[in-house]
Amino acid sequence: MKRTRMMQRMLGCAVLCGWLMAGITLQAHHSLAGVYDMKKDMEISGSVEKIQFSNPHGSLVLSVKNAEGAATEWVFTLGSATALAQRGIGKTGPNALHPGDKISVKFLGARDGSPLGFLKSVTMPDGRVIVISAGQPTD
Repeated sequence: MKRTRMMQRMLGCAVLCGWLMAGITLQAHHSLAGVYDMKKDMEISGSVEKIQFSNPHGSLVLSVKNAEGAATEWVFTLGSATALAQRGIGKTGPNALHPGDKISVKFLGARDGSPLGFLKSVTMPDGRVIVISAGQPTD
């Protein structure tokens, strides 16, 4: 009887630990709608400062000058390196971005108005438009 009770407790502890670990993993993944205004499409032009291809999200830093000539660095979240590669975007090739490139971007703006966005598309220096994301959590 004692052995059965001990086994039940061990099984209960294992289930509880698994449930707690799964909860932590789910909380670690963030929602786009929590940071970005899903109804706030914006567009700006500037000069590429830096682009990083990493997982789970890459990033693009764009220097944007205002009417007085003062620059603001905007940081854009991209999809994963894998998702970008599937769209033909990488470190080399016709869709590569390099520091100094003058581009325009469409994006979802940050809810708090900070210079942060979720990138939807890029208009390349030659005028080609590359769609990065439709702005949906699954893109």
